[in-house]
Amino acid sequence: MLINCVAYQEGKKLADILVEDISEYVKRSDCFVWVALKDAETEELTQMQDEFGLHELAVEDAMKGHQRPKIEEYGDSLFAVMQTVEIIDGELSVGEVDVFVGENYVLSTRNRCQQGFLGVRARCEREPHHLMKGSAFVLYALMDAVVDRYFPVVDALESELETIEEHIFMQGSQRLNVEQLYQLKRKVMMLKHAVAPLLEAVSKLDGGRVPPICVGTQEYFRDVHDHLYRINTSIESIRDTISTAIQVSLSLVNIDESEVNKRLAAWAAIFAVATAFAGIWGMNFEHMPELKWEYGYPVALGTMTSVCAYLYYRFRKSGWL
Repeated sequence: MLINCVAYQEGKKLADILVEDISEYVKRSDCFVWVALKDAETEELTQMQDEFGLHELAVEDAMKGHQRPKIEEYGDSLFAVMQTVEIIDGELSVGEVDVFVGENYVLSTRNRCQQGFLGVRARCEREPHHLMKGSAFVLYALMDAVVDRYFPVVDALESELETIEEHIFMQGSQRLNVEQLYQLKRKVMMLKHAVAPLLEAVSKLDGGRVPPICVGTQEYFRDVHDHLYRINTSIESIRDTISTAIQVSLSLVNIDESEVNKRLAAWAAIFAVATAFAGIWGMNFEHMPELKWEYGYPVALGTMTSVCAYLYYRFRKSGWL
């Protein structure tokens, strides 16, 4: 679906143009065209390929979708893939933004992404001195918007982790805590898969051999790289904390199981003594000592009770009961 199709000249909006006229404006050296699509159909991408002269491999990747974040160079053009991460009903939703960048054109298409980029276009149009830098600045603006939307997600994941940590030492909540920690770990990995490859890709735009389109805008992409580095560092910190929290929760489970085993062992020892006495005095031999003694029965019960009580006292004192 077409969202915008605008031509710009000297950093200022020239006009909203028809898709059929794109190729005519692209031929002009004094302006560039910025087109935005949402959930583009194959026919739309094919038409854009014809108008902009896009590389067929880049178009094929955009049609397939579900690409790993990357930035690829095709002659004098760039193809960038970024993943958007949004929180919807407490779950992470991953979308995709594909951007085709040429010397005098930008084509962006977003898929499975609820948040749009109208604010990015408005921001660029308010800053014509920046928009005069051409398509490279538009790529930076789109990339910066995607990356900035990672920060609220990181904050939400950190808050969720803090909430779980508050309940780690609550009795009987260890199993639930481990389940929640694994669910949180899965969310963190989803964000990691969006950030880490993009961090590596953006590093190619701010140092070393820079694509010709991006010459003169390296400092902007360096800023994006710094943001991604901070986000990636936060993700690693969250992952380490989750791993530690899982280990603590499992250790608490083992401690609880050990306490139960000690209680069972203590009671088993107490009943084993009583069983031993009863077994000895229960043997029906003719010449067994004190077998016909008048006080034999109460003495036997008293002895068993005394020994069991003493064992209970010792186990209680040692913390087993």
